[in-house]
Amino acid sequence: MSRMSRRTLLRSVAAGGAAVSVPGLLTACSTSSGDSDVSNAGKKLAPWPAYKPASGPKPDLAPTEAGVQAGYTSYPADLVKSVSRTPGDGSTIKVMSMSFGTPPKPASANRFWAAVEKALGVKIEYTIISQADYQKKMATVMAGDADTLPDIINLFHGFVLPREAEFVQRRAEDLTPFLSGEAIADYPNLANIPTHAWHDMGRIGGRIYGIPLERPLPGSTLWLNQGMFTDAGMKEGWTSDDFAAVSKKATSGRTYALGAAQGSLFGNAVHSAAHRAPNEWAVTDDGIFLPGVADERYKASIAFQAQLRKNGSYHPDATSISQIDLTTLYYNGTVGSMQDGFGAYLPKYREAPDGMTPAAALPYSVGGEPGGIVAARRSFGYTVLKKAKKERIQLLLRILDYLAAPFGSQEWELVHYGVEGTHFTRGKDGSPQPTKLGEVENNTNLPLKYLAEGPQVLFVPGMPDAVRALHAWQQKTVPHAIRNASHGLQSRTKNSQGTTLKALLDDTVTGIVAGRVPLSEWDGAVKKWRARGGDRMADELAKDHAANT
Repeated sequence: MSRMSRRTLLRSVAAGGAAVSVPGLLTACSTSSGDSDVSNAGKKLAPWPAYKPASGPKPDLAPTEAGVQAGYTSYPADLVKSVSRTPGDGSTIKVMSMSFGTPPKPASANRFWAAVEKALGVKIEYTIISQADYQKKMATVMAGDADTLPDIINLFHGFVLPREAEFVQRRAEDLTPFLSGEAIADYPNLANIPTHAWHDMGRIGGRIYGIPLERPLPGSTLWLNQGMFTDAGMKEGWTSDDFAAVSKKATSGRTYALGAAQGSLFGNAVHSAAHRAPNEWAVTDDGIFLPGVADERYKASIAFQAQLRKNGSYHPDATSISQIDLTTLYYNGTVGSMQDGFGAYLPKYREAPDGMTPAAALPYSVGGEPGGIVAARRSFGYTVLKKAKKERIQLLLRILDYLAAPFGSQEWELVHYGVEGTHFTRGKDGSPQPTKLGEVENNTNLPLKYLAEGPQVLFVPGMPDAVRALHAWQQKTVPHAIRNASHGLQSRTKNSQGTTLKALLDDTVTGIVAGRVPLSEWDGAVKKWRARGGDRMADELAKDHAANT
């Protein structure tokens, strides 16, 4: 059985993306009349950057326009060069991003850091913020003096920062002249970022202010211990009744079929999608925004989860376990499943103990209707630049262009694995295998991947069958992905009050599933949510949607 360290578990959580709600969010502030108008309604919209796919190794498993990812069953033998010259000028750049890893060794003692600086042609002063401190630190940064801002700041979509769009519009460089339309051709790797990522990042006041971190279409996913569920009778084409029966059978003694983490609402995202409830917001053909929480299918998913909990299928500490500790319980067999981002597939397969096969669950059907899956926001976050002279902005964009190198390139390998012979060796299939130094010096602890990154692909070093299984799963489920219609849109009410309003509903869902609150309380909670700002959000999103279509 493989040994799991806290560092490995943190890496697993980071790869999964924003799979659970984040506790301890900043108290939302009201939007004062002096705030700028960040809505896109009534504005001239900057064209999205012209998409130009990068040339590189052909995938073994083809992507689709619908959102199935390209799959590589082996590591490319001949890496391409995606950047023609050193992008930097020897100057120092200050960057800031969040991290799910442990603090890196200082630059003076970090060979990975030094190798990246040499390739980029700059010195990097990196402010790294732990996930636990991100909210508090960003509040300080956003309230501080403009002159003290780092040159490059990454903002995460998994967090609600009050008046974030207003901060970006006021303090960050408007990148429209550099990136909109054909202008992005000066930065080929940034031009390789698909339009769906820019769209889900969104414009602010009609302008482009950031560079998105592209992510795959599948979002929150139910990851199974395949053997445990197969032994309990899991079969393709299962119904909600089948799921409940299998979960009950797989639960015995101190082993539970279903695991959940604090803030995940007992994995509600997966179950509401299976019930085909709207993913937060739906939009009608005539542009009216409908909240998913007011849909009867969402309410039915809560009732279904409450029955699963009553049957004993959930781990009894599902409302208090951290995502990191839940990952430990998943690997040691205490729980047979857990909700996590689809991007968690890499650590799931690589870190699973011998004899355990992780698998993404196919959604169960409800009432004869095929179950859906959660469609993720295709932008995990976005990077903005401090206002500066044109030449400085162009330098910073060249740096980000290098970091956004595609899979199968020399630059991607350096940024993701470091230096061959120092940070990694080659496996039998030619793929990089981290050395002991590479386990410490890497882009998890020095999180360059959260500044810019190329489009995601399916690849698990040395595990071609895992890639085939993931690709086949996407082919079956992507057509049933349920998208959140609000992605990329602006709502002043959501910016200022979204955190508080979300907590009202989340607490009610958790209470109902846990058996502390009757299901009859749900309609009243939704009514309060709508009166306190939910209906205003719907109106604002509708106006912004109309401006973008």
